[in-house]
Amino acid sequence: MDQIRTALIGYGLAGRVFHAPHIAATPGLRLDAVVTSDPERQAQVRQKYPDARIVDRPERLWERAGDYDLVVVGAPNGTHVALALAALGAGLHAVVDKPFAPDAADGRRVRDAARAAGRLVVPFHNRRWDGDLLTLRALVDDGSLGTVFRFDSRFERWRGTPKARWQAPEAEARANGEGLLLDIGPHLVDQALVLFGPVERVYAELGRNYPGVTTEDDFALLLTHASGVRSHLFSSAMAAIPGPRFTVYGTRAGYQKFGLDVQEPTLAAGGGPPGAPGWGEEPEEAWGTFGGGLAGAPRTVRTLPGNYLAFYAGVVAAIRDGAPPPVDPADARDGLRIIALARRASEEGRRIAL
Repeated sequence: MDQIRTALIGYGLAGRVFHAPHIAATPGLRLDAVVTSDPERQAQVRQKYPDARIVDRPERLWERAGDYDLVVVGAPNGTHVALALAALGAGLHAVVDKPFAPDAADGRRVRDAARAAGRLVVPFHNRRWDGDLLTLRALVDDGSLGTVFRFDSRFERWRGTPKARWQAPEAEARANGEGLLLDIGPHLVDQALVLFGPVERVYAELGRNYPGVTTEDDFALLLTHASGVRSHLFSSAMAAIPGPRFTVYGTRAGYQKFGLDVQEPTLAAGGGPPGAPGWGEEPEEAWGTFGGGLAGAPRTVRTLPGNYLAFYAGVVAAIRDGAPPPVDPADARDGLRIIALARRASEEGRRIAL
């Protein structure tokens, strides 16, 4: 397979910033089609990717499934399961943006459909390749922190106004997987699981702060891992003063980092392409602080470059060579199970064991 012929569904933030640039920049992938019915977005695609076919609705892809090998689902949350199942049913591999599904049961259904079709389905948990997480993983893996006992992770912004879909009738918003818990929660939970392994107990508090919202725009998740680590995960769309992205305490030292990974804002501002010299590098003033305790005075440590291209390189290797996928659907299912328990824990006001 010389080039994996790829169709992207959706050209909003996910398609425009996270998927199309990385598909176009990954050796072995070719962006053959973009699905969007919006005339303005169609014009953007023509300007940025003139060789890509513009398709007005997903059904057109299934009618010409033989023209493609891989479908990337970057459409709104509520469409992810149906589009993934349709792609697999048409004999195509699929990448599915987060949330992989609204719940673990639907996640299993998509995974089982992929197995039955003999095709790959890969959750897009790209934030495993954030520079700050790569840096923290290195500090954990080489023992620099000692035994980690607490991990605080924050993904906070000030939106100013809530997403329109968060103001839909509550039943509709819930059915479509809207709200911050399914928007940011899959990333934060996945990062905690990657770092510290399976979770035994879950507690959560969900909040609605913007007028008119029918789903959460703020959450706090407290996870107790089987390893003994306690992960405290926070996100808010109304954070006037965002807290540190990571604060990690170990028996030997700590690590603290402010600011979000630079890849998203760089691409949103029209920068790139991904993989260019210096890609994913943070300015020195944004680097985190390591040390204290037995490690001596705290000092600045370089943030490793972020690398979302590694996800799509892994997709190519999995399709071409049978390598393990860069993210296993079982990992997404485990995260969705934790998110469901978090919602229940918030409603019942108690900690819940898995």
